[in-house]
Amino acid sequence: MPTSRSWTTRTETGADVPAVRALVRAAFPTPEEAALVDALRADPTAWIDGLSLVAVDASDRPVGHALLTRCHIGDSPALCLAPVAVRPEHQNSGAGTAAVRAGLRAAERLGEHHVVVLGHPEYYPRFGFTRASAHGIGLTVDVPDEALMALTLDAAHPLPAGTVRYAAPFGI
Repeated sequence: MPTSRSWTTRTETGADVPAVRALVRAAFPTPEEAALVDALRADPTAWIDGLSLVAVDASDRPVGHALLTRCHIGDSPALCLAPVAVRPEHQNSGAGTAAVRAGLRAAERLGEHHVVVLGHPEYYPRFGFTRASAHGIGLTVDVPDEALMALTLDAAHPLPAGTVRYAAPFGI
């Protein structure tokens, strides 16, 4: 099992697209998440330059990836964190955590205020995510309450209540 280490993170470049596709494909049991990333990359209403972050190995090869794209909570613009992927041989090494932290910092620098994630409730609280329902945030589909989480990047902008509207490629 890999040990935790300090990872170098950076914004994805055009040259990284095939490597990101391969790592997302390797990280999940089906090709659906890799296809989702490609669809989000092609959607100008969802894609935000600078919010696809990679953790790279010593040869600058992406091994971890975190993607933030436009969504809305009610009428308020927000970001969706998904997917987060790490090559299997680097899982549990901190590469995913590094990519997520880099993504959240980049979002904050761009002036974004809110992020939602639908994911493992034991993983995402380390970044400050809390149960979205506690803030009046929900979805139009049934998911376990603890799996939908939200985060404000700026205490001066509390999370708005409302239904999350994901970009079209998510299909929900």
